[in-house]
Amino acid sequence: MKKQWELCEKLSETHDLNEEELLSLLTGRTPETDEYLRERACEECLAHYGDQVFLRGLIEFTNFCKNDCLYCGIRKGNSSIKRYRLTEGEILSCGEYGYELGFRTFVLQGGEDPYFSDDRLCRIVSSLKSRFPECAVTLSVGERTKESYQKLFQAGADRYLLRHETADCAHYRRLHPPEMSFENRMECLRNLREIGFQTGCGFMVGSPFQTPEALVKDLRFLKAFQPHMVGIGPFLPHKDTPFRDFPKGSGELTVFLLSVIRLLLPRVLLPATTALATLLPEGRELGILHGANVVMPNLSPDDAKENYTLYDHKLSSGQEAAQGLIELKESLQKIGRTATGMRGDSLMDL
Repeated sequence: MKKQWELCEKLSETHDLNEEELLSLLTGRTPETDEYLRERACEECLAHYGDQVFLRGLIEFTNFCKNDCLYCGIRKGNSSIKRYRLTEGEILSCGEYGYELGFRTFVLQGGEDPYFSDDRLCRIVSSLKSRFPECAVTLSVGERTKESYQKLFQAGADRYLLRHETADCAHYRRLHPPEMSFENRMECLRNLREIGFQTGCGFMVGSPFQTPEALVKDLRFLKAFQPHMVGIGPFLPHKDTPFRDFPKGSGELTVFLLSVIRLLLPRVLLPATTALATLLPEGRELGILHGANVVMPNLSPDDAKENYTLYDHKLSSGQEAAQGLIELKESLQKIGRTATGMRGDSLMDL
């Protein structure tokens, strides 16, 4: 027990632990040490970002995907899903709606859809930046070539989210089809940072075959890579995937890891994800109270939200939808936070 407290204090003071220390921290948890880390994580978040929670307008613009990741509901092999693509006009309409609501960041998220070529996607990004010049555009569209990333950056995209999913190579292979590689995922992340994107990565908590040692690799990777954003959420199975019968990830472990990540990377942008809110009744608020400071309400049309099913029972209404913005702001106010639609750029490089 004494060692656990020493590790908690070291993480709080130095913002770093080695692999052995992180493994001990993960496997020797107690309610008391969890609460200590939660309090320290909140202090760090408030010290750097104040009480603000940044709202991002999420636009899920395509659920076509060329990949067959074993955990994902929009995988290529799922023939049960109703596929859709938003037109450029529909995407811009989502932006207009979000802008009127006060959002100053738009997150374009979709499967790896070859229909959205460099030219097509660059035109969409340029249109958004032209119409809303003070807004940030974030892309989350998977693995592309360095040349493609460069074109998107030049078109005006500010940020790019690409979850690494796991920093354990062997584990990565058990989650993805043979044609996808751990090495390429990591190269993509390096390319994004080199080009100049504010770059986000992240992983699933409790994904099939995940071990404490794999989680430690994730945490050490985050510390070494120094991303601007980190998105983590519990693994939630989808009925039309090979992982349909695997258990859900732990919400309790997820919020604990949010606190650890905040202490490892005090200036990082850290979302309270929809997956966490789907798993736990007050998952969004719990995430914020464990060090998170970003929420992404959904601006997508209703039929798109219904069909962008990465996992079963995904929340797409209430506070997860832009229409529930008043309710969301009130719920954050109750826990001492102020919702803001401002750009909220990462402080990681400062």
